[in-house]
Amino acid sequence: MLNDRQLRLLLDNLTSAVLVLDENLGFCYLNSAAEDLLATSNARAQGQPLAEVVRESHASERALRSALASGQKYTVRRALWTLHNLEETTVDYSVTPLTELGLLLLEVQSMDRLLRIAREDALISAQETTRNLVRGMAHEVKNPLGGIRGAAQLLQRELKDVEMGAQPEEGLAEYTQIIIEEADRLRNLVDRMLGPRKPMQLRPVNVHSITERVAQLIEAECDGALTIQRDYDPSIPDIPADSEQLIQAVLNIVRNGMQAIDESIGLAAGSITIRTRVQRQFTIGRRHCPLVCRIDIVDNGPGIPEDIRERIFYPMISGRAEGSGLGLSISQHVINQHRGLIKCESEPGQTEFQIYLPLVDD
Repeated sequence: MLNDRQLRLLLDNLTSAVLVLDENLGFCYLNSAAEDLLATSNARAQGQPLAEVVRESHASERALRSALASGQKYTVRRALWTLHNLEETTVDYSVTPLTELGLLLLEVQSMDRLLRIAREDALISAQETTRNLVRGMAHEVKNPLGGIRGAAQLLQRELKDVEMGAQPEEGLAEYTQIIIEEADRLRNLVDRMLGPRKPMQLRPVNVHSITERVAQLIEAECDGALTIQRDYDPSIPDIPADSEQLIQAVLNIVRNGMQAIDESIGLAAGSITIRTRVQRQFTIGRRHCPLVCRIDIVDNGPGIPEDIRERIFYPMISGRAEGSGLGLSISQHVINQHRGLIKCESEPGQTEFQIYLPLVDD
């Protein structure tokens, strides 16, 4: 037979959170996983009402009391819990009444990590599908563009030959030049949609050499009118990266923030914070990374319109009238090439981009 100490040791080694409530829905016991989930200790929670530590709804509290009275088990999927520290977490939980003891047993599984992995998988898959579509369309566009440009050049030469003899119709040479220039403009647009074409050259790079270069470029562009705040962790080791491409990726994001601020509140009232941190035990897609470098880019601009927030990394999607919609798409492609991840959270008055880069080259 197991004694109390052995039973507690078994419960504390479960990955599922185990909560035991009394007949008044006060805490009797939390295992270690439950302490982590609820951000409180077993000793502190003893006797506290459930509603003071975690809130769901009045209906959920009534369901718990009803289960205790009837002895009926039940399970809840995707419940949103608000903790005592105002953090929110999504959980699945099963309720088992221990009627003879007057207790309720709750087995809880946090779904936040699984939901995040599912969202990131869907995002990465959608972005890859979009890039393949754009790549195929770009090649289809470039082929006829080359033919149009070549035909315009031949016509231009013919007109020059005509000029040696008879007078050609006025303006024809100018029209051929317009065709050539517009064909070149479309080709350049297609090249930008395809993103960087040369293969990456990964070398150990100090992440702050990247962020400082970007900050200096932005300060030069806005002539120092915009406040750039640095919040760096100097202990971050070198990351495996292509310095040139990573500078372009970060620069696109910071420049977008600068332009949004300029169009809404003015550069003098604007602020962009570039923050670096190390994050441990992070998952990118389904790949576990012991250490990642996180770059946060936070601006106090108007925020990204709600109707395009889910699509901002797709080509030709822009929240600004003058935007091309290619900058963030290119940034996302470069970060993915570094086996990293880019995310965005936005609300009026604050937009935050988070870039995660593995600290070890796979």
